Amino acid sequence: MTKPALFLRIASVMTFIHALLHTVGGVFGKVAPGPATIAVQAMKLNQFLLLGHTRSYWDFYLGMGLAVSIVLTAEAVVFWQLASLAKTDAARLRPIIATLLVAYGLLSVNSSLYFFFGPVITEILIAACLALAFITAKPHASQSVTSSSRFLATDQNKAF
Repeated sequence: MTKPALFLRIASVMTFIHALLHTVGGVFGKVAPGPATIAVQAMKLNQFLLLGHTRSYWDFYLGMGLAVSIVLTAEAVVFWQLASLAKTDAARLRPIIATLLVAYGLLSVNSSLYFFFGPVITEILIAACLALAFITAKPHASQSVTSSSRFLATDQNKAF
């Protein structure tokens, strides 16, 4: 297995674990007694009409929590698929890997501002795997020569 593929596989497994823990602990976790229970009850009891539907802040909280779980799971699958592609043409994946790397960097900052240490560490580790995949996903010398030769041959054919 190539290095970029290995790092993407690790990122995939870590992202799936992140999704699982977010769902079990964050979305369906037990609310601590005391002020947290009072806050959740207030979120559930205060309902309002929005675009023809009655919703509460708890509905939004739960719905967004589940949405994050769905997106994290989809990202885990995408990382696994990218790893398969990286085995044959990792260099072409660099822009996609870079985009996901920036996103996970920003996500870790967001988590440090609004959540807690667990997700921050996980997101930093996923970002590190993506950084390593990006760094190791360089074109091979033979690929560069072949691509250049193909370009020159195509360019010469156009001249005639």
